[in-house]
Amino acid sequence: MVELPKSHLDLINGANVVALSTVMPNGQPQTTPVWCNRHGEFIYINVMKGFRKEKNMRLNPRVTILAYDPKNVLRNIEIRGCVIEMTEEGAVEHNDELARLYLGKSDARFFGDAVPAKLAARYTPVRVKIAPTHVRVEG
Repeated sequence: MVELPKSHLDLINGANVVALSTVMPNGQPQTTPVWCNRHGEFIYINVMKGFRKEKNMRLNPRVTILAYDPKNVLRNIEIRGCVIEMTEEGAVEHNDELARLYLGKSDARFFGDAVPAKLAARYTPVRVKIAPTHVRVEG
């Protein structure tokens, strides 16, 4: 695992939508915008069980996250890493934590504020823990 540079932590700690790249079963990359946050040196995202990116990470744990400064796209951080945990335990709470960060509301809930509440009966969140293995920064 590598250390994340303090100079670019704001791009991961803030409410910046990041690009998550996973690898499809046929080797083709697949990229999706996601919310993320950081606890210590680990990056956390949340996905829904059965979605393509969730399946991809179970088959191949290698991922890349790209975050850029919306005021200066030449300032960015690319984090290549390995998924070390995927769990439903605490995933709803983590989604709510992300919703509070990204929506800027202290009482936000993912199901109800970010997406319609009725989707909670249809989708199962999965919290994903990523260990950085390589970091590249610009700007």
